[in-house]
Amino acid sequence: MEIRESVFAVTGGGNGIGREVVLALLARGARVAAIDLSEAGLKKTADLAGVGDRLITMPVDITDRSAVLALPSAVVAAHGQVDGLINVAGIVHGFKPISALGFEDIEQVMAVNFWGTVNTTKAFLSLLEARPAASLVNVASMGSLVPFPGQGAYGASKAAVKLFTEGLIAEHQSGPLKVTIVFPGGIATNILGNSGIDARGVTADQAEAASKLTSPEDAARQIVDAVATGAPRVTIGKDARMLDRLSRLMPARAIPLIAKKMRELVK
Repeated sequence: MEIRESVFAVTGGGNGIGREVVLALLARGARVAAIDLSEAGLKKTADLAGVGDRLITMPVDITDRSAVLALPSAVVAAHGQVDGLINVAGIVHGFKPISALGFEDIEQVMAVNFWGTVNTTKAFLSLLEARPAASLVNVASMGSLVPFPGQGAYGASKAAVKLFTEGLIAEHQSGPLKVTIVFPGGIATNILGNSGIDARGVTADQAEAASKLTSPEDAARQIVDAVATGAPRVTIGKDARMLDRLSRLMPARAIPLIAKKMRELVK
């Protein structure tokens, strides 16, 4: 679809990949509604963009269904239409085995990652289906392809996003709405801090690994490219592509391999 002059709603627009998606869309001439829980984060995105009324910011908790259901009419009032929804917002939990996770930790991750995506998708879907060309992008994770010890509930929430989105892809094979599922690998964002996780105590090996992460700008470029082309599936980063292949070719081998790599992080 054509990016220029199209209108996109982007969740997680106050930081990380979501912010970079907002900036990338604006750079290609789109109009954007940036949605995020953090007003301060949205203000920084707006300051970086510097595009005037082509960007509106909407501080909303995507787990608040009534607030989310009010978003489409507000975006239409500001921009006249909605041509795309890009769901980037997501959180992780502390690196703990499932036995040490509280029910509240699991519920919070599911509420943001899965139900937040369901809320926004359901809110905007009828408007997107009515457009002559439209895009719906949901961001999952390489953690939805293979299990990561210490992030079991996070992986489950993103696996739910994966199957939910693949269902939408199946339902929109012949229509003008193109649905995309994205599997990012490690991205150099502050997802731990934004999720309320203490990142102190990171080992030297982990710090070296972090230096090899995909930049959020590159991740955003690939997501916006997928919007333009209508690609149904995108894997971002060498790590995600490797795990995607491993999960399909040797799923039994993937589990102990990842478990060994994650051993130092699980507490």
